Amino acid sequence: MTEKQKIITKEWFEELRDQTISIFLDIENNNSKSIKKNKFSFKKWKRKSSSTQDNGGGTMGIMYGDIFEKVGVNVSTVHGKFNNKFKKKIPGADKTGKFWASGISVVAHMNSPFIPSFHFNTRFIVTENSWFGGGMDMTPTFKNLKNKNILHKSLKKMCDQHNKRYYKKFSKECDEYFYLPHRKETRGDGGIFFEHLNTNKFEEDFAFTKDTGKSFLDIAPQIIIENIEKKWTENDKIKQKIKRGRYAEFNLLYDRGTRFGLETGGNIDAILMSMPPEAIWK
Repeated sequence: MTEKQKIITKEWFEELRDQTISIFLDIENNNSKSIKKNKFSFKKWKRKSSSTQDNGGGTMGIMYGDIFEKVGVNVSTVHGKFNNKFKKKIPGADKTGKFWASGISVVAHMNSPFIPSFHFNTRFIVTENSWFGGGMDMTPTFKNLKNKNILHKSLKKMCDQHNKRYYKKFSKECDEYFYLPHRKETRGDGGIFFEHLNTNKFEEDFAFTKDTGKSFLDIAPQIIIENIEKKWTENDKIKQKIKRGRYAEFNLLYDRGTRFGLETGGNIDAILMSMPPEAIWK
């Protein structure tokens, strides 16, 4: 059964990648004042290996635009063995170190300081165990209660359709995860974050994971369009770059996905795709 699960999860992440890129391109090119049509550039990569064995890889998609200052949409499917140190940290990998992992990761840094940054990822990991993980969160430069309410009401509605306990549990985990202890502050407005989701009902867990992706494609475009016409100043942009500095600090110091990618021989450019195009520490 697990082999079938691997195939259908991989196919879903790739389908979601295509949907995300299509929607983001529509937003970019229907709202840009530029005559030129912006587009994604793609780069395929293979997982590093000490042998000639195929250990999987992925495709990185990046667009630098007028609405999206930088947006990355990555998919990967990798497999092999964790190193002896890292395998002890992964459930079910401590004996053989063998793993298989597939997922999608999206990070959007917007040109306007009044449009939040968005982060989304979902993944399916198989060792001796198997589970889903992921979620989405939003990082604004300026507080906007309307945007925050759209995010959380939409996520709660989606979570409640699967399990009435999910929203409270996963929104709390999001707040605890996206926290900068050295700053004593959360990264943004939160969202949901789940890890090691396995209720022994694969179809239900997979349906929730898929709906998390669908919710992202409903929520992010809605908030982007809502704020796209707002005027901003150079001082607003400076504040945005300072906030991006916090974003970079979290991803480089604490983000598990960054560590996972580095420990499993992932592509460096794809791993660091989440970095903002410009940030300052002032």
